[in-house]
Order: sequence, then C-alpha cells, then structure tokens
Amino acid sequence: MAIMVDNYIVGSFFAFLVGFVLLYFFRRNAMAETDKKRDHRRPGVDEIRNDCVRSSTNGDVRPGGGPETDVVIVGAGVAGAALAHTLGKDGRRVHVIERDLTEPDRIVGELLQPGGYLKLIELGLEDCVQEIDAQRVLGYALFKDGRNTRLSYPLEKFHSDVAGRSFHNGRFIQRMREKAATLPNVRLEQGTVTSLLEENGTIKGVQYKNKVGQELRAYAPLTIVCDGCFSNLRRSLCNPKVDVPSCFVGLVLENCTLPFPNHGHVILADPSPILFYPISSSEVRCLVDVPGQKVPSIANGELAKYLKTMVAPQIPPELHDAFIAAIDKGNIRTMPNRSMPAAPYSTPGALLMGDAFNMRHPLTGGGMTVALSDIVVLRDLLKPLRNLHDAASLCIYLECFYTLRKPVASTINTLAGALYKVFCASPDQARKEMREACFDYLSLGGMCSTGPVALLSGLNPQPLSLVLHFFAVAIYGVGRLLLPFPSPKRLWIGARLILGASGIIFPIIKAEGVRQMFFPATVPAYYRGPSVQ
Repeated sequence: MAIMVDNYIVGSFFAFLVGFVLLYFFRRNAMAETDKKRDHRRPGVDEIRNDCVRSSTNGDVRPGGGPETDVVIVGAGVAGAALAHTLGKDGRRVHVIERDLTEPDRIVGELLQPGGYLKLIELGLEDCVQEIDAQRVLGYALFKDGRNTRLSYPLEKFHSDVAGRSFHNGRFIQRMREKAATLPNVRLEQGTVTSLLEENGTIKGVQYKNKVGQELRAYAPLTIVCDGCFSNLRRSLCNPKVDVPSCFVGLVLENCTLPFPNHGHVILADPSPILFYPISSSEVRCLVDVPGQKVPSIANGELAKYLKTMVAPQIPPELHDAFIAAIDKGNIRTMPNRSMPAAPYSTPGALLMGDAFNMRHPLTGGGMTVALSDIVVLRDLLKPLRNLHDAASLCIYLECFYTLRKPVASTINTLAGALYKVFCASPDQARKEMREACFDYLSLGGMCSTGPVALLSGLNPQPLSLVLHFFAVAIYGVGRLLLPFPSPKRLWIGARLILGASGIIFPIIKAEGVRQMFFPATVPAYYRGPSVQ
C-alpha cells in the first residue's frame, strides 16, 4: 500500500508538470484560435441570416400592443422553467413559450448531482424535488468483471440534506413550471416558435404559433433560447457541431433492490457502460449504452434479443430477473446521446442556454448541473442591469456570461466525454489497461476516489484537478505495467497508454476552449461583469 501511495504522489506531481506545460503550450494556439473565431463570428453580429430568422431593415419588426416583456424564453424544460422562476423572482417580466406544457416523458435528465442540488438551493427551487417521490443519491457503485467498488460523494462539509437526487424527469419539470407560474410577472404559454425576429443585427423577439395555430409575435429586449437538444433555432446563434457517439436504450425495472441502495450503478460492460439508478421508491432506471448512431430494431425483436443475450449476462445477479421482466413487458425506449461544445455567436439581444447551447455525454449525469450553474451566473450578471433595453450594455454582459460559465461547464463536459471513452471496451491493449487502471485507481479510496467523485458530482469542478487526476490514472496504469519488472512489450504498451490518454482528453479540451477553460482571466470579457470585479 505504501508503494501505491508513493507511486501516486510521484505520478500526480509528474502529471501536474506535464499538464501545466502542455496547457501553457496550447495557450498561445488557443488565443490565436479565439481571435480567428471572433473574426469569423463578426458577420453573425452585424447580419444574421438563416431560415430561422426573420429580418427587417424598414422598421416592420416593432412591438405591438399588449403588456411589455423584459425577457422571452423559448422552452420550458429544466433550463427554461428554472430560468423563468429565477428572472421572475428578480422582478423581470418573463414570457415563456413552450411547445408542449403537458408532463414530459424522457429517459434522461433524471439524476441531479449534489453540485446541481446546491445550485437548486441557491435558486430557491429545492422544494421542486419534494412530493415527486425523488430518491436521495449518495454516490456510485462501479462493477467490472465480477468485482465492485463503492464511491461515496464527499458530503461531510455540507448540510445533511445535500445529496444527489433522482426522479422522473417530467415530474421535476412540472414542479418547476408550476412554481414559475405562481409569479404574477411570469407568463407560460403553449406555442411553437418558428423564427427569431431581427432588426439591424439585433434580435427583437420571436414569431410563434399558439396552440390553436394562430401566428403571433412576442417582443423583448432579451430572448433566451433553451428549447432542448432538438433546437431548430440554435444554428442562428451558434456554430453547432453535434456528435452522436452512442445511443441509450432505456428500461424501467420494477420492485427490485439495487446492490447498493441510494447509489447510481455503473457496469463496465462490453462494449460500453450500463447504468442503473432509482427514479422512485419502486422503480429503477436502466440505461444500456449502444455505441454508434443506430440500435437494433425494436419492431422485429432484434433489440430485445440483444438485451437478453448480450447485456443480461453482464449485469449484477440481483437485477437479472427484473431486467428480463422489463424487456418482456415491452416498454423499451431509445434516444441518441449527443455531444456539442458551446460555440456561440455574440448576438445582440439573444442568448442560448441548456441543451440547445451545450451538450455532453449523459453518462455522468452532469447536464442539469451545468444548466443550473449557468442560470446562477446569468442571474448574478443581470442583477445590476435594470434596463435591458440598453442593447450595448446588455451585449457586453451576455458576452461576459459565455466566459464566466466556462470553467465549471467545461470541467463537467470534459469529464463526461473522457470518462465515456475510458469506460468503453476496446480490443486495443493500451485502452484495456487504461480502463483497468481507472477502476483500480478509484478503488484505492482516499483522494484517489474522492477527488474524481468531487469532479463528477459538481462539488469541485476545477479544470486543473480534472487533468491532474486523469493523468494520475494513466501513470498509475503505467506503474502497474512496469512493476515488478519492466519488459520492452510492457514499456511499449505504457507509452501507448499515455499517448492514448492524451488523445482522449486533449481534443475534448481543445473543443471546449483551452483559454476560457484554464485561463479565463486572460479573456477581456472576464472583467466586465460585476460578479468578478
């Protein structure tokens, strides 16, 4: 054990040096890339043109009659509903337009990490997880090749109520919608937004059809688009580069007991992870990851056969019978897992939030934590700006938002992408060693488990800590290979392991933005917001 600890300390120090040098090296490239992107995006400020924007230069885009609105929010999912209540509580007049106000039925967005729950408390929305049979989540359990290890959230310094929460996504959203609707200055309306309204490069509002099909317009100095992962408006406000690495197959297991109660369960299966977590007192959600963009057909029974023959033998025995029963019941759902780094255009009068703006693989359950953290940042930025009609000042504040959110959001995004790639099975020996090293590293306990879990839970979303632990895992894997006696083959596998680890994490960091993620203080917009002065 002493050897392991010494190796970890040496490896961590080495990883820190390697990470710092590499990040410093990439910093100049990132700064040049940022300037290049700014030059590329400038036309998007002066002239916004695509199918989802209605433009005017002769003055026909003007507010009509009706009560004046400060903010139009497109979408009332987790981000939209929470944002409506937050801005409404600050005295803003908010108009929310949601395509369907009935209770959603989704197979993701069901696990809120402790860091996200803390943001929920900060927004005054913690009661929205009450009366929906939400379950406390205290950590994770990892399973691999008949072995398991429990990873608890580091909650010792927090109030006893602080923990993760898992629930039916639709119930949670309805509770937030109901709470937002209790505010007299918040109006929720069912309708489908068809386009943004633009005049001289500034977004003035939206055009939409209400639930009876009537074409209407809603105007406000600030339009916030958070209409989800299928957003049809995002391409006018950002440069979307959506990747679909895999799909989830969702099942609900009934009346079964998880091996570790009040924990999420991750099975490092072949070819990719399987997740289990409670969503009510009598139901357990199962999500089977299927690599690629297609899953076997449900209609002809291929998917059920795949689940029974390929997946069922790899799950814990305690869940096997309930898993088979859920397949036989036939309520099998699928959805693509999308990943999209945030690449916004600086557009006066408009802002993107939620999955319309930024997505990561849902393996780590970080999406709602990022959305709620973004809302806290935006709320604090806008508080001193009472007049949203001051377009020039508003644009500066919104640009600042994109910078201030980066360290937290990028840490969670990077961890999700990197962990998914490490947890997937691979025929490559170096990738196998990395996967095994990750499981054993987390099993060591102490900082080897609490550090990564603090990142995963959103309790300590520090980018440098993420890089440190990621390369500590890689170096720990190399140490396992070289002890007690190195050989040329093992040295070669160890070198490929380090290169493979770099090939996993650095492209994700580059896509997120090295400068904004690690050096936000070097971005001019960082100093414009009152929250950092």
